[in-house]
Amino acid sequence: MINPRRPRLLIVDDEADMLRLLTRSVGQDLDCEVVTAGSGLDALARFEAQPFDLALLDIRMPGMDGLQLLEELQARRPGFTVVMMTAFGAIEVAVDALRKGAYDFITKPFDHDELIHHLQNALERGRLLSENRELKARMRQVETFHGLVGASPAMQSVFDRLEMLGNADITVLITGASGTGKNLAARALHNLSSRREEPFVRVSCPTVPENILESELFGYAKGAFTHAVADRRGLFQEADGGTLFLDEIGDISPAIQAKLLQVLEDKEFRPLGRNHSVKVDVRVVAATNCDLKARMAAGEFREDLYYRLCVVEVVMPPLSARPEDIPLLVDHFLARHNPAAGETSKRVPPELLAQLVAHPWPGNVRELENLIRRGVVMSAGQDVTSEAIGWQAAACVADLETDDLSAIPYREAKEAVLSQFNRRYIRRALEMTGGNVTRAAKRSRIERQSFQQIMRRYDIRSDAFRTGAKK
Repeated sequence: MINPRRPRLLIVDDEADMLRLLTRSVGQDLDCEVVTAGSGLDALARFEAQPFDLALLDIRMPGMDGLQLLEELQARRPGFTVVMMTAFGAIEVAVDALRKGAYDFITKPFDHDELIHHLQNALERGRLLSENRELKARMRQVETFHGLVGASPAMQSVFDRLEMLGNADITVLITGASGTGKNLAARALHNLSSRREEPFVRVSCPTVPENILESELFGYAKGAFTHAVADRRGLFQEADGGTLFLDEIGDISPAIQAKLLQVLEDKEFRPLGRNHSVKVDVRVVAATNCDLKARMAAGEFREDLYYRLCVVEVVMPPLSARPEDIPLLVDHFLARHNPAAGETSKRVPPELLAQLVAHPWPGNVRELENLIRRGVVMSAGQDVTSEAIGWQAAACVADLETDDLSAIPYREAKEAVLSQFNRRYIRRALEMTGGNVTRAAKRSRIERQSFQQIMRRYDIRSDAFRTGAKK
């Protein structure tokens, strides 16, 4: 039986004496392999060259500082365990590091035993994540993640972030265009939290008139206004112990913004017509498809409320940024909306699937689901057709040079669509893996030799996608 390798720790500090001290003491007490780097760029080179279980980063370094390095490490490996160290003890810097994905921080000069304790906890966390990573990756390729579907790096990063935030019990702001799954992400946060057995209450802010939204959120007492014939609990009270999801938060009025800020700060509010406050234990998750920073600059959204809501941000990627997820989503929606199973179930033929992958999807996942639902209902045969979903072939593939596929023979039109799909898919796979053909083929779930044959057919070179190469 092969023994597992020792944990590998990357220590980054611009002070050579500190690196020597940490290498000697930490390596012995933690029984781990220590690799050091004197700069952020040096650290990135080492990080790319070999696997690490943990990184200990100094925040203040010349050139690329620790926070910038942290962001680069998280971009390359979302959820990677990082402990930060700083000689300044500024809580603002530490909080910023945690928001950017750091697991923990420690202040210089630090006690040696305390440092070892922090690193042991971090290594244990990394070990547990590593044990579950492969299983979770397999699960995500064939199943949904709390209703969200996707095996692309963009969605895997979202899944990792939601898992990390599930039990954090902090306010989260979910951003992204309409139809990207912000509602599902909010539910995932609730289901992953210790509040999962308590209520999940959603309010769509734009659909509630401004003069009613306050009473909906905070409730009112009998006689508070003309039609208040009885006491009514607000949504904050309905969500007590659970999660309140404020969808499209950017559309609320300044008056509601002020009262919402008070609830987030004090955990209590006063219903309309009451002379005493009500305390609540609610986790608030908000979502928006607008640029709240632009609205702050225009004086339309309170800055203090924004920072209360956006303790951590989850960005939902548009469907156009993850075309490799479209076949998975198509299968998912076919299974959901098919009226029959087995041999009589509907399917999307390869020609139409190629068109779906090439489509820009301004309505994102919601647009795709509606299209598949329509295709299942309107297609007479087993195959979903472009006519059934209301598409003209030329309109589906914007990048094709011809504007009318019907003007050319079927076989030529089919080859044109598939050619564009193959070029786009293979190039995207190589972009995501930095030109690594083996990884790109594995991610695409096709044989490496087949992947290379497609590359040769369309004259696509892997070295054009390697880091630092000119594309």
